[in-house]
Amino acid sequence: MAVHTREAKLDLVTKHIKPFPDFPSKGILFRDICPILKDPVALTAVIDLFEEHVRQTHPQVELIVGLDARGFLFGPLLAQRLGVGFVLVRKKGKLPGPTVSVAYKLEYGEAEVEVQEDAVAPGEKVLLIDDLLATGGTLCAACELMKKQNAEATSMISAGFFSATKTLRRIRASSSSRDIITRRSSC
Repeated sequence: MAVHTREAKLDLVTKHIKPFPDFPSKGILFRDICPILKDPVALTAVIDLFEEHVRQTHPQVELIVGLDARGFLFGPLLAQRLGVGFVLVRKKGKLPGPTVSVAYKLEYGEAEVEVQEDAVAPGEKVLLIDDLLATGGTLCAACELMKKQNAEATSMISAGFFSATKTLRRIRASSSSRDIITRRSSC
């Protein structure tokens, strides 16, 4: 069953995100994207939405940068559709060779992410992608990594369905990126 309209695709994707209260710790509402991955129509819909958005608003993108680890699920599919490369932003200690890293705070602790030193060229126009957006800490850290690499983060996209406008303000304040695909949800 093909889904043709943007609204129908958004509705389909929304229905495939499953909330888990108090995971990974009390007070956190985890939104699981695994049902999207299990359903080829929903997966196609989310990649269609990403592709449509990027082609319309950021046709100059030269590289997709996926955030550890679920950005790795959507990122390569989008990169392939756009005909551009894909780069990983991983948790500290997971990439071989020289790396550049940034530490940041999570809702439930602290973490550090890194990118291979030669993965992103200075001036390269990159698009950051993740599955969902919670506090935006990982996304902000990835933006900082791109700044360290002298790359231009043209956009950040997420299948995120959240209601925290504070998160958007924080990310926009810390980045030159222009937009985030979001849709408010009652989850």
